[in-house]
Amino acid sequence: MIHPCLRCGACCASFRVAFHWMEADASMDGHVPPELTEKLDPHRLVMRGTQARHPHCAALEGRVGVNARCSIYPHRPSICRDMLPSWEFGTPNPQCDKARLAHGLLPLTSQEWIGLYPPVQEPVV
Repeated sequence: MIHPCLRCGACCASFRVAFHWMEADASMDGHVPPELTEKLDPHRLVMRGTQARHPHCAALEGRVGVNARCSIYPHRPSICRDMLPSWEFGTPNPQCDKARLAHGLLPLTSQEWIGLYPPVQEPVV
């Protein structure tokens, strides 16, 4: 099975992605590529493209709802790391649902995750 986020990308094309400037400053162990950011205010940056009327993160590749993916996934900002897809860990996420609906996609359900993560087997003692 393919992780639902690898087809979706709706959150990356729905919201402003703002985070503390240190996340893009290598001298502060930042990991977000600074060339993909813009200054929001004295303390925060945004991912380029996410302040537009119709946001679309500069790091998003592919087509929303078809084959979308984050081109900087291992180096994405903390706000992106905190954005959990609905039901991946047993609870809904209204932000995920809102983004998906805005792009004509149905909200994720708990069924989407069946088979994606194999059950953990307890060791036999």
